[in-house]
Amino acid sequence: MVAPAQVTEEQARAVAEEARESGWDKPSFAKELFLGRFRLDLVHPFPRPAPDADARTGRFLAELAEYCAGLDGSVIERDSVIPDEYVRGLAELGCFGLKVPEEYGGLGLSQVAYNRVLMLVSSVHPSIGALLSAHQSIGVPEPLKLAGTEAQKREFLPRCAKGAISAFLLTEPDVGSDPARMASTATPTADGDGYLLDGVKLWTTNGVVAELLVVMARVPRSEGRPGEPGNAHPGGISAFVVEADAPGITVERRNTFMGLRGIENGVTRMHRVRVPRTSLIGREGDGLKIALTTLNAGRLAIPAMCTAAGKWSLKIAREWSAERVQWGRPVGRHGAVAAKISFIAATTYALESVLELSGQMADEGRNDIRIEAALAKLWASEMACLIADELVQIRGGRGYETAASLAARGERAVPAEQQLRDLRINRIFEGSSEIMRLLVAREAVDAHLAAAGDLADAKADLQHKARAALGASGFYAKWLPHLVAGKGQLPNSYGEFGLLATHLRFVERSARKLARSTFYGMARWQAGMEKHQAFLGRVVDIGAELFAMSATCVRAELQRHEPGDTGTAAPELADAFCLQSRLRVDRLFAALWDNTDAVDQTIAESALGRRYAWLESGVLDQSEGTGPWIAQWSPGATTSENLARRFGGTAATSKEQPS
Repeated sequence: MVAPAQVTEEQARAVAEEARESGWDKPSFAKELFLGRFRLDLVHPFPRPAPDADARTGRFLAELAEYCAGLDGSVIERDSVIPDEYVRGLAELGCFGLKVPEEYGGLGLSQVAYNRVLMLVSSVHPSIGALLSAHQSIGVPEPLKLAGTEAQKREFLPRCAKGAISAFLLTEPDVGSDPARMASTATPTADGDGYLLDGVKLWTTNGVVAELLVVMARVPRSEGRPGEPGNAHPGGISAFVVEADAPGITVERRNTFMGLRGIENGVTRMHRVRVPRTSLIGREGDGLKIALTTLNAGRLAIPAMCTAAGKWSLKIAREWSAERVQWGRPVGRHGAVAAKISFIAATTYALESVLELSGQMADEGRNDIRIEAALAKLWASEMACLIADELVQIRGGRGYETAASLAARGERAVPAEQQLRDLRINRIFEGSSEIMRLLVAREAVDAHLAAAGDLADAKADLQHKARAALGASGFYAKWLPHLVAGKGQLPNSYGEFGLLATHLRFVERSARKLARSTFYGMARWQAGMEKHQAFLGRVVDIGAELFAMSATCVRAELQRHEPGDTGTAAPELADAFCLQSRLRVDRLFAALWDNTDAVDQTIAESALGRRYAWLESGVLDQSEGTGPWIAQWSPGATTSENLARRFGGTAATSKEQPS
């Protein structure tokens, strides 16, 4: 197996920095929020799809709902696979080409419509949502739409739209969120007509059943031979569209997980896989930038599935809490359970508000939503897990018992524990919560880093730092005075929002407070700011709550004018959510400066140095001595021999792979 590249922390950071979008050609509500400017005009009035597009989405969802009503999620949970007939039915409806333009054989639906489709299919089983989103959010369709040539689009997009499943191959056994260490290579062929791909990719969602792959690999830099400029290669991490059955590609394992039992996720090996030059997406070295840009809207798939989970949890919690009687009253009327129901209902309303706002902003294209999409993914994945945990608690022993066991003894088969397992991955894949906080924090302090210049560079000498301080003083002289006072201090501001005006005033005040806190951190730690990840994480979490409060209030204001229960219920839910969110924000602000970060770092360093190894005695570790099996792969043996050595017997490279 090719060893990962050996890079320094500075080099790894440089690779990530080069891949991020550095410009801000469009306004960003969230970016302004972190700078202490509450630009309500960017999200209010709450954007709505065009009537004709909304009607088209409604018709498609009605047809899809009728089909999905005939699917049985328990079959997927039992057999750990999505039945082929389910996949065929979804393909016939066009679910594999939801956002593929009609000219390439797709449905050409909006991001909002796509989100709603994922909500619906995930309510059957979230593995179906993972199948469709991995194919369309990060698989072949989106990268080609963004950076593919016309020839690539015409060759591959119609196939994808018809149901040719695609997968995205980035992660490696020793490389997760640090792409600078990527070991997979794409070596230019001697004739200059293509590349040879080598490497191992881990956790390739859809990789076990995919027909098409997007592969990220490093092209070596080459100046070319004298007189042959065509042989020069700028190199760098690059993206390729590859046929999954190309010679040299082997699916070596189908992985199994605590949740998402039907997900087709595997380990894929590439050995001298020849691909033509026309397989390159964009230019050499553009791979990470393409991936990050794809994820701007692609990350919204996770909030869609989290919102689906919230809606289902509310239904189950309501029904159970109304029918289950303890001490002479339905359990939902006891204060302890009532608080949980309130949290589930209010947070689900907020989840849908964040999802709808982010999706519509993506469709309109007026705003840069890279921060909003990241915040939506981070916040939704965290809150959905809390909702699922509360549902299990409300259902008690029945919440912990599997749906199959409940059904076997004649009770309603409610898969509450399954939902807890299925949702847990959302805080990890497509950027773990920790990585998402760092990503958003980098964007949030972008203006500060630009103003600070060499002040934020640990290697800059005193002369350069002095010059940078002079330049930064001009930026802060103009910026800081705006953080002193604002509309949030005026008692009648945002009056058109009625009951919710007080919450928008809180958001405005908190945005300025958050910006001041960020400035204090920059002033205190300067170049060392990036080391204070717990501080930055809290800054981001505060911003996420403020974004969610904003989305919830503007959506409730829109719905306030709708007839029926919605017009009165939406503001009630928004008010409850904001009251709950404000408590979380207050705790986060307090923890910015009153925390255990220093002692936590000290304890962690000691633990890593085995100072507390004595504390680990008294238990058995059944995993001792096994090690990561992929690292034990012998390049001199065949696939079957390697798998037989690891698992015993002869292993197949299919769904029947031992797990």
